[in-house]
Amino acid sequence: MGARHTTHDGIRRWAIFLSVAVALFSLLWVGWGTLSGRITTSFVSQLRPYSTMSVGLIDSPQSLDLRKNDNEQASRVLLGNVYETLTTRTQSNTIAPGLASSWTVSQDALTYTFHLRSDLRFSNEHVLDSADVVWSLQAALTNHYAGYDKLSALSSVSADDATTVSLTLSTPDPTLLRTLSTPVGIVYDKEATYDHATTAVGSGPFAVSDFEKGSSITLQRNKHYWGTGSETSQITLRYYADDDALLDSLDKNVVQMALPSPTVSSHRLDSLSDVTVVSGATTSKVLVAFNMDTESPFSDSLVRSATRRLIDTKAIVKSRADDADSALGGPISPLEPGYEDLTGLFPHDVAKAQSMMTFYGTSYFSKPAVFLVPKSYSALGTTIVDQLKQNGRYAISMRVVPDAKMADQLAAGDFSMALVRDDGTDDLSRFATTDDIYHYENSEVQRLYASTSTATSEDAYETDLRKLASTISKDAPCAWLYTRKNVVATRTGVTGYPRNMTDDRIDLAGLTQD
Repeated sequence: MGARHTTHDGIRRWAIFLSVAVALFSLLWVGWGTLSGRITTSFVSQLRPYSTMSVGLIDSPQSLDLRKNDNEQASRVLLGNVYETLTTRTQSNTIAPGLASSWTVSQDALTYTFHLRSDLRFSNEHVLDSADVVWSLQAALTNHYAGYDKLSALSSVSADDATTVSLTLSTPDPTLLRTLSTPVGIVYDKEATYDHATTAVGSGPFAVSDFEKGSSITLQRNKHYWGTGSETSQITLRYYADDDALLDSLDKNVVQMALPSPTVSSHRLDSLSDVTVVSGATTSKVLVAFNMDTESPFSDSLVRSATRRLIDTKAIVKSRADDADSALGGPISPLEPGYEDLTGLFPHDVAKAQSMMTFYGTSYFSKPAVFLVPKSYSALGTTIVDQLKQNGRYAISMRVVPDAKMADQLAAGDFSMALVRDDGTDDLSRFATTDDIYHYENSEVQRLYASTSTATSEDAYETDLRKLASTISKDAPCAWLYTRKNVVATRTGVTGYPRNMTDDRIDLAGLTQD
């Protein structure tokens, strides 16, 4: 009996030794593999325990379909998280590899060759290869997906092999790589059939597991993702009617991250406990646009130039701390290619503005200038009116319009000036057309725009953009005021969230909470 007991003890000690050895070996293997790259970080993230977070927003999407209409609310959360494109954008708004790990451009800038990453799959396990890329881009052009007009230079797209795609252009297009990073460049699964309005099949770090229209979108970690797995296994996007309801949920820890409107009061944010508030830059611009119809006094560049000098941009930026990120003097923001500081072109100078206005008799301004202002910017509108009253020649009538009606009022054309917000990158086209609601026409701008639009290198493109922006600004079709900021508020311990351009895109793969 004693001998048998000793044998059992030995076996048990040997089993314990083997278990400990295997465990230590496994830990060492994972650590060495991660450092050496033999085990991907996505594998390590799969080892993390199940975790959930909630993100609060306003302006909920009514559909998840990004193809047929400009669906900014949905693309803001789906692009980069669920759907992916050949190229993507960084937090500094530069172009970076997406599904394509690299690309080459021919010397004449008419052929782009993209090399796809290896082992790409959609969330339904289907392989993603060059055939899906070709099919998606052809479908965008044939079916007129939202933004398809920005691919007008694309004459053909072909698959050289399973991981190589060639795009041939009819004319150089220096904006192509950026256009491919937008919803029109999404690579869809050509073999999948599903209701795009209620769900999504993509290749990003998340998959849509639930969509409650007007209420929430639930994102689940995509276990078939090719890259680094998401830090959090499930993120629920919760939508609220207004900033007050959103911030109440943040205060109560119903959501751990909130994206309020840029005009939310800083005092309201400061009242929250255990919350960190950061701001980031955007490409969204606030400006006063002039109606340059031939019957308008603002068809004269001298009147526009004098009016720009009446506006104290620096004072406005200082007074709009909750909304303004930086003063702006032209049509390109600091986060866009071709940016140049043009704020010195029209410094605030009331005396000079009044002197310029003396060129015109009082009869030139036969009726008050109608100034359209969206309701959400009525306070800023009042500030601008107070500054413009010093012009010495024309009276001003400010007309406050509900935000939802602003576009209709502008289209009707019954205005002299309008306080507007301008969004977008690489889009100066409205200054180069005669078919614009502001009726701006300048042959030199049209010529420069045509040259810029066919630049064959990034350096040439940015050089042409700076010249174009300067020429536009000097002619004063608008009085640019500032670029807007966006606000991100998080509970203590939340990390890995984006700061810039969250009004346009919210990458959530790195979001986590200690």
